[in-house]
Amino acid sequence: MPFVLGNLPAEVPSTIIPGLRYRNAPAAIDWFCQVFGFDRHAVYEGDDGTIAHAELTLGSGMIMLGSGKDDAYGRSFKSPDELGGLETRSTYIVVPDADAAFARAKAAGALTIRTLYDTPYGSREFSVRDPEGHNWTAETYDPWKKPD
Repeated sequence: MPFVLGNLPAEVPSTIIPGLRYRNAPAAIDWFCQVFGFDRHAVYEGDDGTIAHAELTLGSGMIMLGSGKDDAYGRSFKSPDELGGLETRSTYIVVPDADAAFARAKAAGALTIRTLYDTPYGSREFSVRDPEGHNWTAETYDPWKKPD
């Protein structure tokens, strides 16, 4: 039997929210807002220009991020650029215009992993790395839309 969360309030639009740590969290926040159009839902500054906690939204989705910390939990995180470019996850972002998002990513200096292409299932997409090496794929495919 699957685990059921129960009755969440209707105002909870997303129940899965990735959390990330960045050495330069303020720059990461700026990058997400500039490249993909995320909005700053909440940003709580820490000491010495760090970010204690940030919530960035895009449509009904959200990511949380903060500055890396030198504590037991914080030391369990590494950015891909600290691991020779290895990545253990990839995040997909649904965008209305992949060409425009790709142009913004290139203008922001993002490293292109996969340039713009059309998929057999009707998506236009590309993949880039953020400033600390995490993979992000932007696509026009909406997985919530039922096939015709």
